[in-house]
Amino acid sequence: MTAEKHIEVQDLRLAYGTKEVIHGISFDIYRNEIFGVIGPAQSAKTSLLRCLNRTIDFSAEATVSGTVKVDGEDVRRVKDLYGLRRKIGMVAPLPVGLPISIYDNVAFAPRCAGMTRNGELDNIVEQCLRQAALWDEVKDRLDSLGTKLSGGQQQRLTIARALSHQPEILCLDEFSIAIDPVTTMRIEDVLKELRKNMTIILVTNLTQQARRLADRTMFLWNGEIIELDSNEVIFSDKTKDKRTYDYVMGIFG
Repeated sequence: MTAEKHIEVQDLRLAYGTKEVIHGISFDIYRNEIFGVIGPAQSAKTSLLRCLNRTIDFSAEATVSGTVKVDGEDVRRVKDLYGLRRKIGMVAPLPVGLPISIYDNVAFAPRCAGMTRNGELDNIVEQCLRQAALWDEVKDRLDSLGTKLSGGQQQRLTIARALSHQPEILCLDEFSIAIDPVTTMRIEDVLKELRKNMTIILVTNLTQQARRLADRTMFLWNGEIIELDSNEVIFSDKTKDKRTYDYVMGIFG
């Protein structure tokens, strides 16, 4: 059975002013896979994520060409931009807790979408905090400020907030950059469970993290795809490009 394409990218180019940073890349992401994106700093990994849900639009100097389709629909032509951004949840490298209660952090997006019933909100908050492996640690202090949590807890709160949109796609941009290894492993276990219900794009500088989690991994370097294949190929001596082997083995980057 052929895997279903969830995201299709064709000849994507991105420039900031006169500097092109993504150079006509094409690839597909399949539904319910964990898709890894690795590469050195300044390889346009974050910019790529921003093209998917059009948060790149907030950069006035950015110019995008090519096609990005989600569920077969060109994101540049969608009529409901907010619906697109609800469909694609984003988790930033550093925890971004809102200066409100833990409960209100998670309930924020559903309320913005018009949900007002406390019972429904309670269920969503609990479900998302459980999915983010945070519920047992905070269930007795939901009225406390989210910004008072530890760094690892705040990152899991950020994931819970992203899940409150009920996204089809979850993009994680260096989610473990500011948290300890134990918390990182807990979140990795969460992601393995979440992939049953959504597609996950994992941007990471930690090649071993991509190796542990991803089904396929793309090596992006200076805005170009050097190689994209199954993890069995990317993290082995079977790579088609020596640069891929050198990067995943830590010879450069």
